Amino acid sequence: MGRMEKLSTTPRLFVEQPLAMGAHVELPAPASHYLVQVMRMKPGDPVRLFDDQTGEWLARMADPDKRRAVVTIESRTLPRESVPDLWLCAAPLKKGRIDWLAEKACELGVARLIPTITQRTIVDRPKHDRLRAHMIEAAEQCGRTALPELAEPVTLARLIKDWPAGRALIFADEEGGAPFTEVAAQCPAPAAILIGPEGGFTDAERALIAAVPEARAVSLGPRILRADTAAAAAVSLWQAMAGDWR
Repeated sequence: MGRMEKLSTTPRLFVEQPLAMGAHVELPAPASHYLVQVMRMKPGDPVRLFDDQTGEWLARMADPDKRRAVVTIESRTLPRESVPDLWLCAAPLKKGRIDWLAEKACELGVARLIPTITQRTIVDRPKHDRLRAHMIEAAEQCGRTALPELAEPVTLARLIKDWPAGRALIFADEEGGAPFTEVAAQCPAPAAILIGPEGGFTDAERALIAAVPEARAVSLGPRILRADTAAAAAVSLWQAMAGDWR
């Protein structure tokens, strides 16, 4: 119990390189600054690292330096997690709201985030590096050991054209559809949730989506939700009905 309590308060960081038992890892400058200058860590102090490949590891500070701190890997604490194969296809939003959406997609257990350009999308190309940084920070905080894949932006037409057979496409239709919980229970992984922009889908886009054999139109209730709220609500409901929240 004491060890778990200690781990729960140990700083946790993502690193790009694969980790292994006994390895000496030189941390990048931002992480080194955080651990040494902000957290005031000393030789022997613990830190948890994860790499999106091998899981989470317990390491100890070996050579604190504010520019390039070195840690030594001591033991593996968690394997790389397995999450349900759920995609979130969401129209890019204004800065701030798209950042929030990326963060919550990670926290809620999405496997892949696909920024999807629609006719009424205001922001065509969100900054990939910024969104990934928000995902990494969310994963560090919520205990994920696998980062969601962040796809390059794609147009709705291309997304639909290349839609994989057998993957359920649950799209939130502002004009209504079946209750989300009913559809989610019938659409386990592999699945995807499609959320449009704040202006909604056009009639032509709605027809394009409806032509996909795997598509199911759903309702998210009686109130009009902002696009980022709709995305978080939809992912939460799917996880509760068909994902790993059951």
